Amino acid sequence: MTKLTAAARNKLKTSEFAEPSKRKYPINDATHARNALARVSQQLNKGTISEAEALKIKKKARAKIDKLKKQ
Repeated sequence: MTKLTAAARNKLKTSEFAEPSKRKYPINDATHARNALARVSQQLNKGTISEAEALKIKKKARAKIDKLKKQ
């Protein structure tokens, strides 16, 4: 996975996160978008996020992956 330093993460636009209101699950590239899918599934299994939140995050991450595939 590409390294995302704290400084680089802080420079990302809010739209580059699958959960922009909390700036969680960066999806700035395909690797991070796939990682967001994996992490959200883990959090859902732990019960730390709701099904609705998980669906929203998964939708954004998959959309980003699809967009990057077309480029």
